[in-house]
Amino acid sequence: MSTQYDVVVIGAGPGGYIAAIRAGQLGMKVACIEGNAYDDPKGEPRLGGTCLNVGCIPSKALLASSEEFEKIAHHAEDHGIAVTGAKMDVAKMIKRKDDIVAKMTGGIQYLFKKNKVTPIKGWASFSGKVDGGFELTVKSAAGEEKVTARQVIVATGSKARHLPGITVDNEIVCDNEGALKFGAVPKKLGVIGAGVIGLELGSVWRRLGSDVTVLEAMPNFLAAADEGVAKEMQKIFTKQGLKMNMGVKIGEVKASKKGVSVAYTDADGAAQMLDCDKLIVSVGRVPNTDGLNLEAVGLKTNDRGQIDVDAHCQTLVAGIYAIGDVIRGAMLAHKAEEEGVMVAEIMAGQAGHCNYDTIPWVIYTSPEVAWVGKTEQQLKQEGRKYKAGQFPFMANGRALGQGDSQGFVKVLADATTDEVLGVHIINSHASDLIAEAVMAMEFKASSEDIGRICHAHPSLSEVMKEAALACDKRQLNG
Repeated sequence: MSTQYDVVVIGAGPGGYIAAIRAGQLGMKVACIEGNAYDDPKGEPRLGGTCLNVGCIPSKALLASSEEFEKIAHHAEDHGIAVTGAKMDVAKMIKRKDDIVAKMTGGIQYLFKKNKVTPIKGWASFSGKVDGGFELTVKSAAGEEKVTARQVIVATGSKARHLPGITVDNEIVCDNEGALKFGAVPKKLGVIGAGVIGLELGSVWRRLGSDVTVLEAMPNFLAAADEGVAKEMQKIFTKQGLKMNMGVKIGEVKASKKGVSVAYTDADGAAQMLDCDKLIVSVGRVPNTDGLNLEAVGLKTNDRGQIDVDAHCQTLVAGIYAIGDVIRGAMLAHKAEEEGVMVAEIMAGQAGHCNYDTIPWVIYTSPEVAWVGKTEQQLKQEGRKYKAGQFPFMANGRALGQGDSQGFVKVLADATTDEVLGVHIINSHASDLIAEAVMAMEFKASSEDIGRICHAHPSLSEVMKEAALACDKRQLNG
């Protein structure tokens, strides 16, 4: 006999566990299945998915530690603080990161108990359709069990994409998982891919002393970002010491216990060689849809390995939904969370909602980059008339007082209606500042609306107000 549930969620990442919790809050009998142990010392499946275990949370912990070290070692003198002999204990830094991860995985276990969500350890696959729902097989070290569900949410996330011919051992040649647990600071570090993960992890080890070289196949830096933001950030990263090589073609990669040699062709077509102690391969991610046995319920993946869904994340089979990295759209944890809540509420008969036009993007480098909505190049391509307002943090008293005045806020608004169409920020607190822009766009605010709101003084948020006023050339402090 199989255990029956109203909802079974496959995957306990940010989309899956949030969907399970919301479904539990709405009174449904819910189970959430997870089989990945990541680096659990006991080999037990861990909740939280890639984001919590080997992605968002541990990388931000290392970013914070490396930022503190750089401030103390190189910028304390700006404040009149004399520091000599600052050293980084890498093992202690890694342990701090691991402790944070363990605390948060434990927190999800508590939330499951609080909301009556049953965690099931193991790897799930569809067995087929049954009366009133679907049957799944769960395999684990303890054996095999069957569960049935009236409705199913697939939230199995994604894994790092690897390049053909390059063996990732997560010792010398690493993806995001290996790059989060170096035992020492590599003298020379190579990074293939100038995307979010490559820039963040490259920044961590650069601050701690690595000579970092980034190799990117695309000719343009941060092609998804606003062009003005991308150009400014490329200047900042270069000034910080990251060696950026755009438009390259990767050739043979040879790895040994002593290091890695990467042959590549540069943008001018000249043959080059990069020798480094460690190499991070960060060239995107692919959906985790292997082993789900989707065919048993009449589903299949598309040519990108994704599960096709409608606007409300329902698949072609009624009663089966998919969210997060296994479907179309940005591979962002908060996007998966919003989809998880939407699906749970739809299952409960409510009007679940996810506005894909107001999902923010963030790169957690120093300074951070954050944006929401349209870029200038997108608006130009659409032929939409717009006006732009931009204001620098160097004209903001709080930013100057904090010794961190890099960057700006740019507000893009419709030329006729003044509706805010996009906001782009470069600042060390951009991930927090972008929330005001998301709120404004969600409620169809105009740039004038933002400009008329009283912002605390002195605060970094005043730059948002000034940029909004600048859309009509009304900025007050510049």
